[in-house]
Amino acid sequence: MSSPEARTETDLRVAILLMAFAAFASGFSLRISDPLLPQIAADFGTSIGATSAIVTAYAIPYGLTQAFSGLLGDRFGKCRWVAIACLASAVLVLLCALSQTLPQLTLARLIGAPAAATIVPLGMAYVGDVVPYERRQPVLARFLAGQMSGMIAGQVAGGVIGDHFGWRMVFVVLGVVFAAAGLSLASQLRRNPWTRPVRRDAAHKPGFIRDYRKLLASPWCRFLLIAVFCEGGIFFGGFTYVSADLHARFGLSFSTIGFAIAGFGLGSVCYAFGVRILMRVLGEIGLVIGGGIVVALAYLSLAIVPFWQQAPLAIGALGFGYYMLHNTLQTHATQMLPEARGTAVAGFSSALFLGASAGVTAAAPIVDRYGAVPVFVAAAVLWPTLALWVRRHLRRHKAEA
Repeated sequence: MSSPEARTETDLRVAILLMAFAAFASGFSLRISDPLLPQIAADFGTSIGATSAIVTAYAIPYGLTQAFSGLLGDRFGKCRWVAIACLASAVLVLLCALSQTLPQLTLARLIGAPAAATIVPLGMAYVGDVVPYERRQPVLARFLAGQMSGMIAGQVAGGVIGDHFGWRMVFVVLGVVFAAAGLSLASQLRRNPWTRPVRRDAAHKPGFIRDYRKLLASPWCRFLLIAVFCEGGIFFGGFTYVSADLHARFGLSFSTIGFAIAGFGLGSVCYAFGVRILMRVLGEIGLVIGGGIVVALAYLSLAIVPFWQQAPLAIGALGFGYYMLHNTLQTHATQMLPEARGTAVAGFSSALFLGASAGVTAAAPIVDRYGAVPVFVAAAVLWPTLALWVRRHLRRHKAEA
């Protein structure tokens, strides 16, 4: 390994930028199915609820695999494994484009999820390794701006490319994005010292069961895992069906829906670049409560919106408010188990996506029978309740620290 003196700030910025590019590819993949649900349902002659199986099929293995990915990152190096994951995803995502039936597409999404699952949690853990805690929330937010931007690209691509070239072409484009991210990061593995594995305390030997047992032994860590599981279920149980709702209620084209849904990513990016000011003005507790209020109002707006032109503003508010709460939780997650940060953050991300899968599955029969509005109203009630619960535990944790 190169000496610390050889590690320049420029090299660090390049490493974080390329990890953010990988997160961009992951974000592109993560929300790409949302605007495609109406297109795929029409193509295969199925309902929106049935077609949402492609979301669940991606989210469940995505969440479960993340629980294991941290051990690999801690043992062999986070940047190396992220590069491998991107290149593997570039190949596997093409199976989606070749699918001829809904079960085949569902299986293809399931197979492609494990490789992509490695990227964001190991990127977050990497930031935790190389950036001191007092500087971490803004840097972590900027890293996640890559994922958020990917969500914008994926949602717009899902609408625009799907509208003009079909939903299969969307997955081809996604494969190209994964390949570019993987090759870019791989090119740095030899020449950039910041991409090499961080030296660990010799007394700590990575072990999947040992590390998770230590993680779950802490009441604070258990709270973070439960909170993010609930967060995923409440938020994405509603958000996944926004595209289908706009199509059903207003008859919008898929291109228009794609641009509307991209408001989520735009709101998230606005949060990422405004987080320093928000932290200074509101602090962590204020961010959590503010996020609770903003998301509740946004979901209520979507539930009662009389004109579709109001929807993009509400969706943008969802992105902004969601990350006010979520980024606070995940910043604490990077500090849960510093000696095995990859495993800890992977467990946190796994809980998020398992919660999201549970929320999407629970909402599917409601959407098929009554539409998405009841789900939006439920999210508007439950989200601020979650924010109040998180605030109480944050205050207690700070008092005990």
